[in-house]
Amino acid sequence: MARIKYYYDTETCKYERVKVSSWDIFLNLLGFFTVSLILAIGILLGYNTYFDSPKEALLKKENEELNMYYELLKKDMNDTQEMLASLQNRDDQIYRVIFEAEPIPSSIREAGVGGANRYKDMIESDLQREELIIESFKKLDKLKKQMYIQTKSFDEIMKLAKNKEELWAATPAIQPISNKELKRLASGYGIRIDPILKTSKMHAGVDFSAERGTPIYATGDGVVKSVRYDFGGYGKYVVIDHGFGYETLYGHMDLQNVKVGQKVKRGETIGFVGSTGKSTAPHVHYEVHINGKATDPVHYFFQGVTPEEYEEILRLASVENQSLG
Repeated sequence: MARIKYYYDTETCKYERVKVSSWDIFLNLLGFFTVSLILAIGILLGYNTYFDSPKEALLKKENEELNMYYELLKKDMNDTQEMLASLQNRDDQIYRVIFEAEPIPSSIREAGVGGANRYKDMIESDLQREELIIESFKKLDKLKKQMYIQTKSFDEIMKLAKNKEELWAATPAIQPISNKELKRLASGYGIRIDPILKTSKMHAGVDFSAERGTPIYATGDGVVKSVRYDFGGYGKYVVIDHGFGYETLYGHMDLQNVKVGQKVKRGETIGFVGSTGKSTAPHVHYEVHINGKATDPVHYFFQGVTPEEYEEILRLASVENQSLG
């Protein structure tokens, strides 16, 4: 029941009933709703200031997780860069030094990338942390290019290693006959007395004296280039092409054990000691040629001998005596 209000009228000296108009009711209601609205807005602003809505709380949680994953990704990229830098250093300072190859220039290893515009095109909408995303794309792109360059470098190193292995196998590295006691080197490389003409003459190889029928070995891997008989010179002889500019000649054989085009391995028997051609005693005349030019074979007797034994071979080869053929 609505309360009835009265007021004292001094003119009539009576209490008169207060009459409320519709306008007064409207103004009162308007004031009430206005105050209520102001209070509601204040409460809402206060709540939003100090409390998150469920959607905002979910977004903040997702942002925290994304930030955590970004930091992990950033750490992984940094670790990968450090590992790649270590591989690059080993490549330049160890592998390429071993195989006598030039290091890759730093300008190539840096693998420069384009400007930021090419990455902005990848981002469809404007993001608040756009620069962070672009920087990550650039870093990852550079890392991929550097890794590609490093893989190509390793391919080159593998090729060099294979060539080095083939070069080592092809290089003449042993004596052409068994000479464990170092007593069979009869005449060395250089000016020697010709056994027939008895004059000083260039001796383009070394002579190993041995019993007739002693096995003669290929001193390196290669392909038999010649199997011939020279009546006035080497007699029965064999020439092996080792590749890489190396050729070896084995003269005055009694019997050849190979044929032209045959592949031979270091240490394989290619013939037997004889005294054919211009020869005064059973022996093998051995020559080493590099790019068509004769060189001192004793420089290639480095496998299967000790330093002391090699010194003795050098001493015997330096004696200026008469060659055997």
